[in-house]
Amino acid sequence: MLDPSPMSEERRAALIRAYDLAGYRESGCLDDLAAFAAELCQTPVALVSLVEEETQRFLAAIGLDADQSPRDTSFCAHAMVGREATMIVPDARTDPRFADFSLVTGPPHIRFYAGARLLSHEGVPLGAICVISPEPRPEGLTPFQQRGLEILATAVMGRLQDRRAQREHEATVEASEARVADSEQRFRTLADTMPQMVWSTLPDGFHDYYNARWYEFTGMSDGSTDGEGWNGMFHKDDQERAWARWRHSLKTGEPYQIEYRLRHRDGTYRWVLGRALPIRDGEGQIIRWFGTCTDIHEQKLALEEREIVSQELSHRIKNIFAVISGLIAFAARSHPGFAGIASDLRDRITALGRAHDFVRPHSAQSRPKARQDSLHGLLGDLFEPYRDDDDTRIRLAGDDVPVDDRSATPLALLFHELATNASKYGALSVMTGHVDLTVERRDAMVSLCWQERGGPLLSAPPAQTGFGSQLVELSAVRQLGGTVAREWRSEGLVVSIDVPLAAFSRPAGTGPCR
Repeated sequence: MLDPSPMSEERRAALIRAYDLAGYRESGCLDDLAAFAAELCQTPVALVSLVEEETQRFLAAIGLDADQSPRDTSFCAHAMVGREATMIVPDARTDPRFADFSLVTGPPHIRFYAGARLLSHEGVPLGAICVISPEPRPEGLTPFQQRGLEILATAVMGRLQDRRAQREHEATVEASEARVADSEQRFRTLADTMPQMVWSTLPDGFHDYYNARWYEFTGMSDGSTDGEGWNGMFHKDDQERAWARWRHSLKTGEPYQIEYRLRHRDGTYRWVLGRALPIRDGEGQIIRWFGTCTDIHEQKLALEEREIVSQELSHRIKNIFAVISGLIAFAARSHPGFAGIASDLRDRITALGRAHDFVRPHSAQSRPKARQDSLHGLLGDLFEPYRDDDDTRIRLAGDDVPVDDRSATPLALLFHELATNASKYGALSVMTGHVDLTVERRDAMVSLCWQERGGPLLSAPPAQTGFGSQLVELSAVRQLGGTVAREWRSEGLVVSIDVPLAAFSRPAGTGPCR
């Protein structure tokens, strides 16, 4: 990681503007990385903080409702310019830099802090990804946690840099396409100075122009790729796909966009992003196509590497669930009186592990059969232990709803508790009993009705509720923002849960960028 370089606040502010971060928190594009940081370091709060001249703005926040705070009380302002990649404060009360901060002496009563700095590719400090706890932690972070936090900082900057690069690229393409309308000569002059490969075709798709960058990249002679000769430059496994996509654009007039491998002058194949837009006359008829090819090979490899890291970290989290379950079992054997509680706790951890394994990044070999964004798929996986030889004891019906990593944990806890209680005291405690779970989507709300049938007859509701009932309330109300209503019918318990649709998954296009 680069050392932070000195820079005036004015120049630094200009660099921050280049990332175009307005509305970034609302998009939730970094929520998964912040949530993972909190899970990795076992803290209730995790932030992705952008430190500006007067304030620090939170691009993602887990466990904290505020969207910004003053810079003069910012831990991240110190972390981003420190000599080490990660700044760790075991107990802020004993650190003279922070002991008098209002965030330490008052809410949220920060004690432990660890932040990995965020550096632009120019080496300019932008902020930090940090984890916070109200409890001091003398031991700080484990080497694995610290390394993981630094990897997450790299992942954050990767996403921000992708956004910046895309913005700069789109601005370049828009500027180029605006100028080509003036004259063919001005277009050729401009295109030959661009770092991207530029080409154009007649309305029927006949390629009649490539800029100097195309010939420099491919090593082909002028005119040798005119007409349909361009398709022979693609990797053999991409030729039919690229040609079919181009024919579709020619037929429909839709913009052309595709990623494919293009033969470099040294004989290797590099990934490029191909784009093209039609130019229309006043009557709407296409008079020409203008397109670009952008070398994205390094970006493609970086994305694949980040995906591998993400899969590895998720795999290790799954192993942590297994280790925790083992520790609980070990403790239960040493303390027999703890056995009942240990069993319940181990089952809850298993349910969380199932939810994590369902939504975590997967390889092609490990990916679940059900769609990973499916509520039915998640619940079907969670209820698998209740399936007998003929059919599941819990019958799921109704609408499917998209889910993501944010809602999987509370949903797993919620329905695990209902199923566990039904197994102990309700319909699933006898062989003849079953449960009907119906999902109904109504506009901006989703209703889930859990109805037990065929179990022991109920004469009255229980005199008091236990921890499991409290956990149901916590998951449905506090974490998902919904409501819970119970009806103790003689034939079985009925639980009605209403949850806002937005709590199940982020809007399309604003989910985590893996």
